[in-house]
Amino acid sequence: MIDLTIHKEGRAHNIERAREQNIIIPTIEEMQHPERIPEKIREKLTQVGLWDVNPLNLFRVTWKNEPKEFGGLFGRPNYIVLPTELTGVKAKILLMAGKYFPTGCHKVGASFGCLVPPLVTGQFDSSYHKAVWPSTGNYCRGGAFNSKLLGCYSIAILPEGVSRERFEWLHTIASEIIATPGSESNVKEIFDKTNELKQRADCMIFNQFEEMGNYMWHYNVTGNAILEAFEDMKGEGDRFFGAIFTSGSAGTMASGDRIKDVLPGAKLGVAEALQCPTLLDNGFGSHRIEGIGDKHVPWIHNVKNTDLVVDIDDEDSQKVLRLFNEPEGQAYLRSVGVPEETIANLHLFGISGIANMLSAIKMAKYYELTEHDVVASVMTDSASMYSSRVKELQDADGAYTREMAAIDFHTHILSEKTDNMLELTYPERKRVHNLKYYTWVEQQGKTSEELNALWYDQKNTWDTAKAAAAKVDDMIREFNEEVGLIRKL
Repeated sequence: MIDLTIHKEGRAHNIERAREQNIIIPTIEEMQHPERIPEKIREKLTQVGLWDVNPLNLFRVTWKNEPKEFGGLFGRPNYIVLPTELTGVKAKILLMAGKYFPTGCHKVGASFGCLVPPLVTGQFDSSYHKAVWPSTGNYCRGGAFNSKLLGCYSIAILPEGVSRERFEWLHTIASEIIATPGSESNVKEIFDKTNELKQRADCMIFNQFEEMGNYMWHYNVTGNAILEAFEDMKGEGDRFFGAIFTSGSAGTMASGDRIKDVLPGAKLGVAEALQCPTLLDNGFGSHRIEGIGDKHVPWIHNVKNTDLVVDIDDEDSQKVLRLFNEPEGQAYLRSVGVPEETIANLHLFGISGIANMLSAIKMAKYYELTEHDVVASVMTDSASMYSSRVKELQDADGAYTREMAAIDFHTHILSEKTDNMLELTYPERKRVHNLKYYTWVEQQGKTSEELNALWYDQKNTWDTAKAAAAKVDDMIREFNEEVGLIRKL
């Protein structure tokens, strides 16, 4: 669970560094409700760019940033609703937009939830420790960014096979970068390198797949943002049917737990690549849906609360990426009646966002949803992270034509079927949960008692993680007060 034990010496060092570097840490409550951010800080943000390496951008770790590159403040959650003309289903598909976080991805929030509790308690001493961020891409970007803003040394670990854009930006932010063999599905190689660094006393590992701070942040921030977006978009007679997210670290799955706590009848689905069907049938493999590393079940996935597994063919995600980003693809979508507003928003889709859209379509078809049903998911990052992937597709397949666009739209979106799906019974949930043993007990030092607690002891595991946000916020306020900058605004 989230350890909030105070380490006085480390905490004193962190307070001094925050004082020297003008760092004020936002609370999780302010990330949910940025209108509660002090007026003086909001005034200063009007002079700061969204990606600037400025501690003030910690206050932009929220779904409610004004969608502009410089000087934006806050408004309603950033989301879009996809029309039937694009999806081929009657249900409304609500997608949260991660592009308008600093770094262009919501993983900056997950990494905040992991780093800040040990920072404000002093367990992480910024004058001594190095923050290690193992990731399949975006999480280590968010971790390196937060580390920079919080005055911490960072080590980013990610597979050598992810998109070039991730590495290029990381070289400007991270203190160190380690590229491990393989691509999205090679999570064990990341863990192996992490375990090497774990032997060093000066390295503190923030493993998103096991850090309950990741779960805590998404439960409280993303979950409530989705519920607020639903209230903002719903029409008369609409109901929230469910949410579905690609697995990844399973942090975003925690937002589904929040939704189900508020709306107990809602369904929660988890998606993965068909080429690596770990959850579907204990399978393994390699795939091209960047950001959702597989071949294991994350420690922080509350499997007992998950209703549906959906597998997406990674070829679908690649073809739709090109359809959405080629002028001929957009022209074809326009010709078949996709609204101009939707076409203008296609840049909000990264590869995992496309996979989330496709999984939501499959969910809507499986449950035969109507025009009054809403299915929610997220667009973790945006197309700007994958321009090199589009170029690779162009080199492989040649110039994009109207005929190719028609084939891609009808084959890879409208023809999505209800195959490669599994509605989870109690025994199936337990089967998926038990897969955690092979990664976390055999390889990563957890105990079988801890594993069983995740299944049998809701109160002392998941409920404790959910409630930790209030305690963390109190500690952030005390930390800021001792730094003294908040009084000088």
